[in-house]
Amino acid sequence: MTRPRKELVCAADTPYYHVVSRCVRRAFLCGFDQYSGKTFEHRKVWIRDRLATLVSVFAIDLCAYSIMANHTHLVLRLAPVRAQYWGAEAVADRWAKLFHLPRLIERWREGAALSAPEQDAVSQQIESWRERLCDLSWFMRCLNEYLARRANAEDECTGRFWEGRFRSRALLDERALLTAMAYVDLNPIRANLAETPETSTFTSVHQRIQGRLTPVVCPFLDKRRRHEDPIPIVLSDYLALVDWTGRAIRDGKRGSIPKDHPTYLERLALPSETWLKCLRDFETGFYRVIGPLERIHSLCQRLNQHWLCGLGANRRLYSSAATL
Repeated sequence: MTRPRKELVCAADTPYYHVVSRCVRRAFLCGFDQYSGKTFEHRKVWIRDRLATLVSVFAIDLCAYSIMANHTHLVLRLAPVRAQYWGAEAVADRWAKLFHLPRLIERWREGAALSAPEQDAVSQQIESWRERLCDLSWFMRCLNEYLARRANAEDECTGRFWEGRFRSRALLDERALLTAMAYVDLNPIRANLAETPETSTFTSVHQRIQGRLTPVVCPFLDKRRRHEDPIPIVLSDYLALVDWTGRAIRDGKRGSIPKDHPTYLERLALPSETWLKCLRDFETGFYRVIGPLERIHSLCQRLNQHWLCGLGANRRLYSSAATL
């Protein structure tokens, strides 16, 4: 029997959820349609940019994602406590990034004198928006409705784009969370669209390896930096987990990381001696930046600075590393 979403999603039970949205029939979210000869790869950028917008507005974090030809996978974390600290104006500002505000709210934001009933109406509306901004259904509505309208406009058609409402799975502990994240990040490999995580474009694992900031995915545990409720594993361990999992051959799946393929660190062409030396000298060898020398030089130009400390350590770290 179908159950209402409010019974299936509850932040008190767990903040983590795996969410899947799938296109109806032969509708293409992304990818190449061999029948019509059309490519829809550009829509992946739509999805990535929309996710970035929604993560910046909602009290919901993005732990993992992968964008496939006819479906999307997301692992999301609800953060309703965070929304309670937003002031009324902050809530209205966030809602205004997605929807037009009622005239009453506009007057209130402009500082107009309001009657007592109008003030009550404003307060009720703000609290309603606060609840929606930490609600999984509203997050997915703002994602999927936006994509459906834009895709239909491009295809010059009307009608249903998604096969139904999104499907969600609650992830009740850390093992469930990491299992879902690894599954999501390995989707392109299982579909035989990529051989390695670093070549699995439009996935969260690819984004983490590349160090990109959009959309903002949840940080992993890092004792050197404090984050609000990080994912309870360090990034290197997670990458090793994904790499090891991707090598296992699964029945019914077309792809896997080849067994004779080097490990993630081996693919970086980073000798263990160099790696250990860089870790040992981490505090003293590096200064403001760690990265390839060409990017450090670009940073120096932007800062109008002729040099930065730590070039020797960076040179050792990247001298034998493969370019991702």
